[in-house]
Amino acid sequence: MGRGWVLLWALALGGLWWWAVLRLVLAPERAGLVEGAVAAGGWGLSLLPVHVTSSRQRRRRPGESGRESISDGASTKGA
Repeated sequence: MGRGWVLLWALALGGLWWWAVLRLVLAPERAGLVEGAVAAGGWGLSLLPVHVTSSRQRRRRPGESGRESISDGASTKGA
């Protein structure tokens, strides 16, 4: 699945969520269980913290300069 397909899916799901929210706000008497579930589910997903995503780089601890190298004997495996 390429990057374009992921973007297309994200836009489609975002549009579906906005449709459900606007229908709940503008016509609550006509909105049903599906609109409520879509709106609540999308809102719940937005609460996931951003730091849950994977990172390609190791985060440095406070005080580390990032200039340590293997040749000078510095090892970060045990730290």
